[in-house]
Amino acid sequence: MQEHVSDPERELSSVPFKRGKVKDIYELDNEELLFIFTDRVSAYDIILPSTIPQKGQVLCKLAAYWFNYLKVPHHMIRVEDPNRMVVRRLKMIPVECVVRGYLYGSLYERLVKGEVNLPVKPVNAGKLPEPCFDPTTKSDVKDEPVTIDQIVDEGWLDLEEITALKERSVGIYKKMSERAEKAGFILADLKLEFGFDDESNIVLADSIGPDEFRLWPKENYSPGKNQESYDKQVIRDWLSKVGYKTNLDAARKAGQTTPRPPELPKELIDETSKRYVIAYERLTGLKL
Repeated sequence: MQEHVSDPERELSSVPFKRGKVKDIYELDNEELLFIFTDRVSAYDIILPSTIPQKGQVLCKLAAYWFNYLKVPHHMIRVEDPNRMVVRRLKMIPVECVVRGYLYGSLYERLVKGEVNLPVKPVNAGKLPEPCFDPTTKSDVKDEPVTIDQIVDEGWLDLEEITALKERSVGIYKKMSERAEKAGFILADLKLEFGFDDESNIVLADSIGPDEFRLWPKENYSPGKNQESYDKQVIRDWLSKVGYKTNLDAARKAGQTTPRPPELPKELIDETSKRYVIAYERLTGLKL
């Protein structure tokens, strides 16, 4: 990984390309984009009003670590400053490739409701026999589960492409899981994004960090309950506890305006920041 000193003049004169939930993306030229990883945090596809100190640095540096570690084609060109990354422009694939090694979160909820069929008992946080490829739509509003047949029928990818994407995603999940285990963690699930380069090769894109996976300390893992997480699950759990998720789900079901999310308490902000830093340092063996 190359580290460069950024050029503020170039960045300020760049035209904003997209403001995501967490990243601000700028066009540098026809071939390169600049990712600025912010301290913003989202949950349930909503940007929250609070920010998490050091989060942007963790996401940028951990993404760079994984791009180098995984040894698969990726879009990173170089890192500029602790929270800025220059990447190749790709034709992004409109599918989020989710791989789940454990029955948790939305997959657990869908299994309990009978919305999915899996050859397992509905035990919260139970380990799956094999990693499950569980893709979703890619949306700025709310990502929704989608099947391989739907992806092909919609013409987003052909069967050969989605099969290759599934194999690539599961392979990355397994390699990352091995690294996480050596660091004392369980990688419960993982969200990946890919794009096509000019030669139609599948290239790993976006970022890979605690915003894209659930990370549980091995020593505290116990199926049948909610798990301690070194990611943003602590924020999701708090939003559920204070009733925001219930209100959000009801508003979405009724087609109403999204309710304003609450400010996070300082102790939760501090704890989340600490866990992101610990996750980075244990996974990489480096100091932030």
